Amino acid sequence: MRARDVNKVELVKQKAIELLVEVGFEGFTMNKLARACKISVATLYIYYQDKDDLILKIGLEEVERMSRIMLENFDPDCSFAEGLRQQWKNRAKCVLENPLTAQMIEQLRSSTYQDQIFEAFGEVFREPLGKFMHNAIERGEIIAMPLEAYWCVAFGPLYNLLRFHNEGKSLSGKPFVLTDEVLWSAFDVVLKALKK
Repeated sequence: MRARDVNKVELVKQKAIELLVEVGFEGFTMNKLARACKISVATLYIYYQDKDDLILKIGLEEVERMSRIMLENFDPDCSFAEGLRQQWKNRAKCVLENPLTAQMIEQLRSSTYQDQIFEAFGEVFREPLGKFMHNAIERGEIIAMPLEAYWCVAFGPLYNLLRFHNEGKSLSGKPFVLTDEVLWSAFDVVLKALKK
């Protein structure tokens, strides 16, 4: 059996993400990926058992990598405003610097892989963000609310702005580029909505 070539593994991962975003899970095949990588299909099976194994492994690797970016310089003991600002900064950086990966992860959200992929997200974020929310509630900075309601208010506007930016157009179809001014003015409104 041949040894794994690190450069080939990275090439396969990059091309797989590109192809998954371009053709979706249904249109994605190991043959198409091999052609895109200019390698034999047999080479892919050195790295992955099958298509599902490849999608799941790459998805989990990318979720872990993106999660690390989202938690950079985040301190669960900081004030609510400071912590939420750091989360916005990190999440914006994550999506803006990794648009294809972000789009692939969005596709995973509505696929048969979603339970496994988002369990990984939950494991990474549960402790630091749980502690952050608990601290903010204990200090009286915000009111207690269901996680889903909090997430929608805290991050829904951010992810919609990032989507508009990545698509290059606003709701009305006009050209759109996310600026710091737009980002942080939206953040101020979100912060005001969540604070007691």
